[in-house]
Amino acid sequence: MCLIVFDWRPHAADGALFTLAANRDEFLRRTAEPMQWWKDAPGVLAGRDLVGGGTWLGMTRDGLFAALTNYRAPHEMRPDAPTRGTLVSRWLTGPGGAEKRPDTPLDYLEDVARDGEMYNGFNLVVGDWKRRELAWYCNRGDRVPALLPEGTHGISNAVLDTPWPKLVRKRAGLAQLTSDGPDVPLEQLISLMRDPGVAPDSELPATGIPLERERALSAAFIETPEYGTRGTTALRVRVNGDRLNVEARERSDDDGSHRIARPGAFERHECFTVGAAPGTCAR
Repeated sequence: MCLIVFDWRPHAADGALFTLAANRDEFLRRTAEPMQWWKDAPGVLAGRDLVGGGTWLGMTRDGLFAALTNYRAPHEMRPDAPTRGTLVSRWLTGPGGAEKRPDTPLDYLEDVARDGEMYNGFNLVVGDWKRRELAWYCNRGDRVPALLPEGTHGISNAVLDTPWPKLVRKRAGLAQLTSDGPDVPLEQLISLMRDPGVAPDSELPATGIPLERERALSAAFIETPEYGTRGTTALRVRVNGDRLNVEARERSDDDGSHRIARPGAFERHECFTVGAAPGTCAR
């Protein structure tokens, strides 16, 4: 996952609590399962990386959420580092065995940070919608885990809200959409993110990769022969009285067969009420 923009309203008494639009960028050869309810963890809704076993974005029936982006630092990459996607799935499923998962998003990230240097660079956002808590941590630089304030934020492949052109554009686009009302159609959020326009060279960051690749990766929706945007996720959590209704839509280039068909046209839609039995759909 390489571009996430989200609007966070932890004090909402009604309407949207959390609105997110995100693109997952990955090598086209890397196999993955699209968004679905996991058979081995039925309360988890997420895609799944079939190489590393983790995921890039997911949520649970009891209101937990997590998403990950890689931090771009090509000269620091270690091939023997553990997969970063398990940092998402561990929050959603629990660590397993006798080990206990920390109760709050901030506690979890502080636990992750103790061993953060063993991983290649990442940004990790974890949340608990029932607690109205959302927290962020990056294992590069001197940032420490922190709860996120209310507002519209974005993460690409640098620290939170770094003003890369695509992040600035899509964060502003999301802010405009949510200013019109709490019920932004998820299709509009997906359309916002599927933008192949590249930034002018004068606006490109310098992250240690060749200019041609820097230019290609400046698009919100990346298209190269070997690497690109594999899927777009739109998500909304809405306060409805004493209930939290969740609606998620994913458009991807994989129909479930692990064969790539671009541009992505396969859609999945799920909705549920936090804490309710399966089959209870958020409306």
